[in-house]
Amino acid sequence: MAPAFNAATWLVDRHVEEGRGERTAVRGTRTLTYAELARLSGDVASSLRRLGLRRDDRVVFVMSDDVELIGGVLGAFRAGVVAVPVSTMLGAQELGKILADSGARVVCSTHEYVDAVTAAIDLAPEVEHFVLAGADPSGVLSAASAASTRSWDDFIAVGREGTDQDRAVANTDEDAWALWLYTSGTTGSPKGAMHRHANIRHVCQTYGDQVLGITSEDSCFSIAKLFFAYGIGNSAFFPLSAGATTVLEPRRPTPAVLQERMHRDRPTLFFGVPTFYAALLHSDIPDDTFASVRLATSAGEPLPAPLQRRFTERFGVEIIDGIGSTEALHIFLSNRPGDIRPGTTGLPVPGYELALRDAEGELVPQGQPGTLHVRGESIAVGYWRRTAASRQVFGGQWLNTGDTYLENQDGSYTCLGRSSDLIKAGGIWVTPSEVESRLLEHPKVAEAAVVGFPDVDGLDKPVACVVTQGSVTQDELIAWCRDGLAHFKSPRTIVFVGELPKTATGKLQRFKVRELVADNVHRTDDVNRQIEQPSTTTTAEQGVHQ
Repeated sequence: MAPAFNAATWLVDRHVEEGRGERTAVRGTRTLTYAELARLSGDVASSLRRLGLRRDDRVVFVMSDDVELIGGVLGAFRAGVVAVPVSTMLGAQELGKILADSGARVVCSTHEYVDAVTAAIDLAPEVEHFVLAGADPSGVLSAASAASTRSWDDFIAVGREGTDQDRAVANTDEDAWALWLYTSGTTGSPKGAMHRHANIRHVCQTYGDQVLGITSEDSCFSIAKLFFAYGIGNSAFFPLSAGATTVLEPRRPTPAVLQERMHRDRPTLFFGVPTFYAALLHSDIPDDTFASVRLATSAGEPLPAPLQRRFTERFGVEIIDGIGSTEALHIFLSNRPGDIRPGTTGLPVPGYELALRDAEGELVPQGQPGTLHVRGESIAVGYWRRTAASRQVFGGQWLNTGDTYLENQDGSYTCLGRSSDLIKAGGIWVTPSEVESRLLEHPKVAEAAVVGFPDVDGLDKPVACVVTQGSVTQDELIAWCRDGLAHFKSPRTIVFVGELPKTATGKLQRFKVRELVADNVHRTDDVNRQIEQPSTTTTAEQGVHQ
């Protein structure tokens, strides 16, 4: 049997026991010390038990980033039940499928998402209890639902009436389920990646300690939300593991919101994604906005070297780019402070082993592209009720990330994109990120995404969707690419758009970029003509800004 371990005790209670209970743990719409956070997690654990939940039952959270969500997740850990934070961007149908798939008995929501959540509960008859924060829950569920309803305050009151045994930490071990995170991963429909209590400690002791160098003096602010693997590490696991402070922001992230929280809370560690860094560069926030920040990180997709350079030049903060995944819980390959290799994802994080393999599963030589596989103690134990998908992605101790990488002579790794994103133009492979990086070096280009699109002969050619910040023609951008890239890599046409399609966590959705290309050229004949003979139409003349 695995050694006894509970993530809530390790993240919160030990700081109280070691005399750090009065340190600030959370700054959200209200501030909590570690002692207050421990009491809140105890209240949640007590209430869950008094509602009849048992070990390994699931609790789904569809909540904005604030005190209630972090307290709820920690309380679930404490009670020995499974916390399932879910994207707040999902509609009722998508949420309903996750509720039904997870078999959740309790659903907690904040008021902003009540319509989607209550409609989803109608699709998941196993849900027994609905807890709503920030609004009166009376009458929100349909007459067809058998679930009971209560406010968050009433939910906490139920817990406070419990016994010491109700509040006690569950007798879990390292291998007990703690956290399920739903992801489409590499195989389509959402699947619950199942993480152990020990996985949480592992990401803190590897990336948190040995890459971020996080200490109790740090304060963390993350654009990625708590329902995202990247976000829950940034905003919960890393700061709490070190006895540091987390800054939680329930609102949608914008440059103005960021400026406000930076000025008010003075965080020392900032966690973003490439698209948000681009938005900050093209905003009018002051250049000293990041004066308190000692280090910034990026993940979710590769950080283009020009974007990284521009941000550091303007705001004076280094960004370390890394890659992680929901299945690995957090980042396992990353650049380091003071050792940034622009255009690469850096070196393996201590505690992880990487391998590049071909389609037959054989190791590829250094300098040759291959699919990235990773091995480490934070890898999920598999997908809930998805045997075929688990067998495809989890191979023994190894996780198949589905990303194509190249190992460089210096031991760093360069991302070539998802295996399905590579473009074969004229019989030669083209990496979208390389073309995107060249486009981003142009002073009038704010964002860029490159996909393959068939020409008149049905052969894929690179086509770019770009967001501009000023007037520039298609011919100018194509010429710009040809000046810095081999001609076969250059886009054959440019589609000007007002914004690029992204997920709730800011990750580019390439399949929607392909749809944008098709929609904006309207007819197959137009596609063929534009790919073969790029026009000189400007962004404004095309009239495709959203």
